[in-house]
Amino acid sequence: MIPPTADVVLPCLDEATALPWVLSRIPAGWRAIVVDNGSTDGSAAIAADLGAVVVREPRRGFGAACHAGLEAAGAEFVCFCDCDASLDPALLPAFVREVADGRCELVLGRRRPESAAAWPPHARAGNLAVARMLRRRTGLRLRDLGPLRAARREALLGLGLTDRRSGYPLEMVVRAADAGWRVTERDVPYRRRAGRSKVTGTWRGTWHAVNDMRGVLAAPADPPAGPPADPPAGPRATEPAGAR
Repeated sequence: MIPPTADVVLPCLDEATALPWVLSRIPAGWRAIVVDNGSTDGSAAIAADLGAVVVREPRRGFGAACHAGLEAAGAEFVCFCDCDASLDPALLPAFVREVADGRCELVLGRRRPESAAAWPPHARAGNLAVARMLRRRTGLRLRDLGPLRAARREALLGLGLTDRRSGYPLEMVVRAADAGWRVTERDVPYRRRAGRSKVTGTWRGTWHAVNDMRGVLAAPADPPAGPPADPPAGPRATEPAGAR
């Protein structure tokens, strides 16, 4: 079955090398929204030349870029993908289909690195630590908090996300769990990124990101007042494909 169309939000900071490949992988008929977060390498012009919608977000921060893209989106379904060529946006139709069919409200890509260089040890350790804290906070048994994801736009806006730094992806999952959303994972290949990471490329960057996420987890549960998702059976994380 042909999945519904969606908007793909691509937060971008100096990703001129990766953009051509990433935008070539956007599913046909879908709209790429590249949110330029202060690039100095011509990323915004490259994205526009390649047919993407370019949104400029002057406030620095991964969350600021993601949320600006969410607000700029107009499709019923919105996907998120890193803009560094580490993840393949061509995989997103299957994510959207799960949400559209009512099997879940939020789909996350569980990263499976293709090489040791794709996911440095410090970044993997930080992700594991946050996943454990998330389980204690929400009960969700997730293995990854990967940036490849899909959900309904209005439902996401209804979560009332406020983090504008590295904690944004985690806050989305925490608030989704508090609202009773069903959250599932799908295995996705994780490639070595193009260029240097701005967040988890070093131990220091990973440490700052984990601290941002600790703040999100420490916040009290506050169910959103926005439009609810389809009635779920309670927060749960389903097994990723092929994981046993």
